[in-house]
Amino acid sequence: MASPAAVFARLSDPNPPTDTPLVLGTAIVLGGSVAGLLAARILADHAESVVIVERDDPGASTEPRPGVPQGNQIHGLLPSGLVQLERWFPGFTEQTLAAGGRMAAASVRRTYISGVRKAAGSQTNFLTGSRPFLEAQMRRRTLALPNVKSIVGRAAGLDFDGGAVTGVRVEADGAETVERADFVVDAMGRSSRLSDWLEQAGWQRPAMQRMHVDVNYATTMFHRNHDDFDLNAVIAYGATGGSTDATGANFIQIEGDRWQVLVAGFKDSKPGRTIEDLRRFCAGYPAEFGEVAAKEPVGEPQTYRHADSRRRDFHALRRLPARLIATGDAVASFNPVYGQGMSSAILHASALSEYLRSRPDLSRPARQFFALQKVLVDAAWETSTRADLELPHVDGPYPRGYWLMKRIGGQVTAAAVHDTDISRRFDEVTYMLKHPGTLAKPGVLLRAFMVNRRARKRA
Repeated sequence: MASPAAVFARLSDPNPPTDTPLVLGTAIVLGGSVAGLLAARILADHAESVVIVERDDPGASTEPRPGVPQGNQIHGLLPSGLVQLERWFPGFTEQTLAAGGRMAAASVRRTYISGVRKAAGSQTNFLTGSRPFLEAQMRRRTLALPNVKSIVGRAAGLDFDGGAVTGVRVEADGAETVERADFVVDAMGRSSRLSDWLEQAGWQRPAMQRMHVDVNYATTMFHRNHDDFDLNAVIAYGATGGSTDATGANFIQIEGDRWQVLVAGFKDSKPGRTIEDLRRFCAGYPAEFGEVAAKEPVGEPQTYRHADSRRRDFHALRRLPARLIATGDAVASFNPVYGQGMSSAILHASALSEYLRSRPDLSRPARQFFALQKVLVDAAWETSTRADLELPHVDGPYPRGYWLMKRIGGQVTAAAVHDTDISRRFDEVTYMLKHPGTLAKPGVLLRAFMVNRRARKRA
């Protein structure tokens, strides 16, 4: 059996597949956000027709949709997500840049950990833009496929027959209809009702894990002048002024000659609710944050609260209907501070592709898919929740071996501040290019210990 790191590497393959068998008639995707759009793109290779059911009608708008209440906040498209978008939509980067997206090469990126600038790490590129803008580029490419269409409606339930899903009940224009389906993908996000539908139909409800992080964040846009500095994708982790409730700040360049600045805090700390408050908060971070926040604002700050990270363990179900999967935030959503959401959803599409390319027996539950997806979810969950468990207000649940992982992770994180090789390896994991297990290799740990020892001597 392949190791999780090997499976992760396989699913991260940047090369488009050459063998895409047609194994389905009609596939239906519930939800037209990032996870749903990428699932539809994969299904287009394997189904005669693909239908996306989405309650919002985005049209040509690049404004946040009601179904994505956090859409006006900063969203990070990690390098892993960009690699996969190029895999499924060749030329995506070039076309998105032509539409107004911005490139963040390693030379214009900076990361600060507790006020100290981290050593230069991965040389991979970021592509930055607002969440609605990036999603619009994915939607345009997906709906341009000849066998994909989108309908505006609300998924109201599923039909089952003989141990498999056979259709989706859709409410639209005041009436309910049944869309027949050979395969259904739940991409309805954190608020997915699939668990309820399964339980009501006599199936098992997936267990849900929750980690309460209680993070509040606010995003504000500012005008960007052509003579502004060229920094892009600058992030600062760690408290300001000794506060244990502050978590960090981030700014990026986005389309329309704008900066987007995010500040975040824990529990009762709700920074950035006004322009003046955001500027005071940024003053406690490296100087470039204050410089961007001093620009002319575009509108008022937009706030959002993320109460908890959560995952639904579909892979552990003993009884599961055939021809049904879930993807994206409907399976796992993480503390948004780490920017994993979009890229995780995009990688889930890679798991769907491998599953369908294996010509599976569709009369049986999609356990192979959920096993592949679990490797991706575990990797993102480990990275984000391990950091969250170090926060004073987070009290678990603690995974097996947490204290050892904490010690190892602390050594690597500390060494990444000083050492370019460790920094590169650290970035590859946080950018979801490599599995977290790669940081636990003996050679990496030995180098981290030596780097930290030298740093203590210098101090």
